[in-house]
Amino acid sequence: MACLLETPIRMSVLSEVTASSRHYVDRLFDPDPQKVLQGVIDMKNAVIGNNKQKANLIVLGAVPRLLYLLQQETSSTELKTECAVVLGSLAMGTENNVKSLLDCHIIPALLQGLLSPDLKFIEACLRCLRTIFTSPVTPEELLYTDATVIPHLMALLSRSRYTQEYICQIFSHCCKGPDHQTILFNHGAVQNIAHLLTSVSYKVRMQALKCFSVLAFENPQVSMTLVNVLVDGELLPQIFVKMLQRDKPIEMQLTSAKCLTYMCRAGAIRTDDNCIVLKTLPCLVRMCSKERLLEERVEGAETLAYLIEPDVELQRIASITDHLIAMLADYFKYPSSVSAITDIKRLDHDLKHAHELRQAAFKLYASLGANDEDIRKKIIETENMMDRIVTGLSESSVKVRLAAVRCLHSLSRSVQQLRTSFQDHAVWKPLMKVLQNAPDEILVVASSMLCNLLLEFSPSKEPILESGAVELLCGLTQSENPALRVNGIWALMNMAFQAEQKIKADILRSLSTEQLFRLLSDSDLNVLMKTLGLLRNLLSTRPHIDKIMSTHGKQIMQAVTLILEGEHNIEVKEQTLCILANIADGTTAKELIMTNDDILQKIKYYMGHSHVKLQLAAMFCISNLIWNDEEGSQERQDKLRDMGIVDILHKLSQSPDSNLCDKAKMALQQYLA
Repeated sequence: MACLLETPIRMSVLSEVTASSRHYVDRLFDPDPQKVLQGVIDMKNAVIGNNKQKANLIVLGAVPRLLYLLQQETSSTELKTECAVVLGSLAMGTENNVKSLLDCHIIPALLQGLLSPDLKFIEACLRCLRTIFTSPVTPEELLYTDATVIPHLMALLSRSRYTQEYICQIFSHCCKGPDHQTILFNHGAVQNIAHLLTSVSYKVRMQALKCFSVLAFENPQVSMTLVNVLVDGELLPQIFVKMLQRDKPIEMQLTSAKCLTYMCRAGAIRTDDNCIVLKTLPCLVRMCSKERLLEERVEGAETLAYLIEPDVELQRIASITDHLIAMLADYFKYPSSVSAITDIKRLDHDLKHAHELRQAAFKLYASLGANDEDIRKKIIETENMMDRIVTGLSESSVKVRLAAVRCLHSLSRSVQQLRTSFQDHAVWKPLMKVLQNAPDEILVVASSMLCNLLLEFSPSKEPILESGAVELLCGLTQSENPALRVNGIWALMNMAFQAEQKIKADILRSLSTEQLFRLLSDSDLNVLMKTLGLLRNLLSTRPHIDKIMSTHGKQIMQAVTLILEGEHNIEVKEQTLCILANIADGTTAKELIMTNDDILQKIKYYMGHSHVKLQLAAMFCISNLIWNDEEGSQERQDKLRDMGIVDILHKLSQSPDSNLCDKAKMALQQYLA
């Protein structure tokens, strides 16, 4: 939006703009400085709480003139200060107002104002900057464009309690991600802000606390520093613990709990530390009770989910604290028809944001059920839980759908639940629907869960296969997102395990050999490992091995050769040798190895390798090739003897590794039989 509006545009809106609004703008151009000052003061009084008046003045071009006056050296400090106050008031209107101010380059003008020696003017500029930077339409990067700004703001922290409050608020809103954290940290944010936690002003303490929560989030460097910071002889974690006591305001309790949570997740505080187990965790559980406001319950549940996510002991403690699992069920019934909310505005707000409660509950259930079978059982037995999750999969909010899928994925790690609840509720149906058309972040979790539903003991495996899962999963293997490629191939690997020939043929046909070999040369190690796992599962049971090798043998042997010759780790080479062992178990397929001297030499080489895993895998190949009961075994034994395999077997029969020693002795018996 341009600031200097051309005459035709201005004329078109004049009909909607009152004469008094025009009068306010005209007074800004008066040649008498006193009249200009009075005009700005009158404008300030006119716009307070009046969004229509604010919009009118912006349309009439008040902003460029106010900025001009604010930057003029001839303007009195009082006039500059009043201009900053009016601009701050305009910024408190709608998001469009903020956009208009940004279009007029208000931020550089206000930052320039911070160089003034006058404290009142500095505070007015900071207050306006705070309002603009806390708006969702303002890019955070605008704070970091000029490298001199952050150090200057740090220096201004000592000027007054208002500079402290506004600057901390600007930092906490504009610190998004590790780059911003590093800039603030390197300019002494920790040292400059720590002492503000003991300020007499609650607002200053609160904003300083919020600063530390955003600085510590997923940042080991900041978190490790915070643990050792002393303020008035007290360590920072002890101050945070005091701030989350029950007698403190809820906002302070929650933010302190976030600081301690983030420090714990970043590895600066142990998960079994009393400040986590006895203070932070119970505080966050308290925030989930129905006495709390909606946003407090959301923040409490989401922070608790993040705290306990990687730690099974914290999950167990949380699950038995204040009946948390049952308490979370209330998140789905809010606001109810008998809700105690009498404030209509609050009720309207909560109805619009009720989906956030469901999202938070799903997230916390997912963390609670991540590891422990008993907790999963308790969650699933909570009233209508499976129905609620299934409903969540088709909600309009992407965030709720993602949280519901994550919750389901967490619960799907249970063999018992896969066989019972998941089958009773035909969970696979809505899941397949989710997989048809969803953003990548949902696809990653949903496809990961599908991997669990395709395990051989899962009753959902058959109906999933019948609903076109093979094509869907083969499609995922072509994704640019490595996580989706991994999940697609992983699910196919599970699908192929002990499967019928028809399913294996479907997989190979849908995937295509070209795509299979693209996956075998994928730069992502997980993709390569799962593709090898798929190949191993496809090449199991003799008739299947022979059938697949008769149609794809040449390409598979070529891929095996390339991997064994490449710079791959032990696990990759072990899997590849196991594939060879499976091929060697075929009736006709083993001839593809016996007629390939290059492959035979590689097997011989790995029998003498320094790593036992690779020696064992190579031994399986040899055992399958020389087994006596099979046709052509004598010729194969003779050829391998001529290659020196028997000598290697004699050496391995003396191996200190009992497993390897036994396998070598068993192979030698085939020669003696």
